[in-house]
Amino acid sequence: MSDGARILLVDDDPSLLRLLDIRLQSAGYIVDTAESAQAALVQVEKEPPDVVVTDLKMDGMDGLGLLNELQQRQPGLPVLLLTAHGTIPDAVQATQGGAVAFLTKPVDREELLREIERALSVSANAQVPEDWRASIVTRSPRMEELLDQARRVAATHTSVLITGDSGTGKELLARAVHRASPRRDAPFIAINCGAMPEGLLESELMGHEKGAFTGAQQTNPGLIRTADGGTLFLDEIGDMPLSLQVKLLRVLQERRVRPVGGTRDFAVDVRVISATHRDLSQAIAAGEFREDLFYRLNVIQLRLPPLSERREDIPLLVSRRLRALAERDRKRQRVYAPEAMELMVAAPWPGNVRQLDNAVEQHVALAPGPVITVEQVRQSLGGEITNFPSVAEARAAFTRDYLVRLLKLTEGNVSEAARLAQRNRSEFYKLLSRHDVDPGEFKRNAG
Repeated sequence: MSDGARILLVDDDPSLLRLLDIRLQSAGYIVDTAESAQAALVQVEKEPPDVVVTDLKMDGMDGLGLLNELQQRQPGLPVLLLTAHGTIPDAVQATQGGAVAFLTKPVDREELLREIERALSVSANAQVPEDWRASIVTRSPRMEELLDQARRVAATHTSVLITGDSGTGKELLARAVHRASPRRDAPFIAINCGAMPEGLLESELMGHEKGAFTGAQQTNPGLIRTADGGTLFLDEIGDMPLSLQVKLLRVLQERRVRPVGGTRDFAVDVRVISATHRDLSQAIAAGEFREDLFYRLNVIQLRLPPLSERREDIPLLVSRRLRALAERDRKRQRVYAPEAMELMVAAPWPGNVRQLDNAVEQHVALAPGPVITVEQVRQSLGGEITNFPSVAEARAAFTRDYLVRLLKLTEGNVSEAARLAQRNRSEFYKLLSRHDVDPGEFKRNAG
């Protein structure tokens, strides 16, 4: 499957470099080598490779530094990282930086070839469908940062843990990651781990043989095997019983699954995305969740903010829901009076997007005319709106939060923050002063 693809090997160990060179050439690849990150960057400019395979620990610029440089110079170029010192933090940092795989030395020949083929697949599918995130509407800078990270992670085969309060849209994000990934044409299979008894959950996940238990009248392959080649989404993973956590860990470690009542294992290739609203660190401390499983699932964590931290999205979400209801009911689309929309934007929404969607549907169902009034919204929200901030207060709180996140991102560099905010420096300084934000607190050596 190599089709003469060009691989650039980077390692400061000449003997290992020669060994990998021989292995890859024998597999049909065209191989270039470099004994340092700096030499690799020169080679990339001279003859761009299809995949880069680099050691992590090198003198001078290390593998992560090379990865970051390549992301700037050759966006989308697949990079595999090798190390004799593999740790979870290294893997997290590598995959967040854009690496498509993280392998520990001594590298198994077949595993290396398999990961290179996957990397070539990622490269061939670099054009992510434009609608990969169509189900998520936002104008929130925080959400845009999250989606940018989700798209980068999607190109890898790394396990992802999505955290966030109930109703924030964790399954929507999981589906978006799947659609942006090389697995997009394979199944996306979702199951709620807290919605069924332990025995039934195990049977649904692992499958069962005919006659394995009362009522098992036919063989069921199970959702893990059904998702083979695609993505398995485990919602509310924090509610999975401990005994089943052990079996799931075995599947993730061995990439094999044994059905209930079965005597043989089946090989599976699935990308696992899990989600929870619980604090799994507390669950581990309480003995309710396995720490080893947590590290398997939590290689990359994506945190969905609550709706109260992305209020600028509320008008967009409301408009989307109004359009969907009008299409469903084949009726004229309702609109909110301006004062009513102000109340919607200012409401606390503890149930997040799910609660907002339900509220809009209720307003549409009860509206006597085409306009949803402020009185109707106030009545439906009841006591939830007694201590609302004013629109001006809500806007000021959002602006201050936005400025703080910009300065964190730029480490207190006002010029860069102003550029990102599309404001000149003098205007930006006025904003900082108005909202009592000191850029000096965000400089790298502050404190």
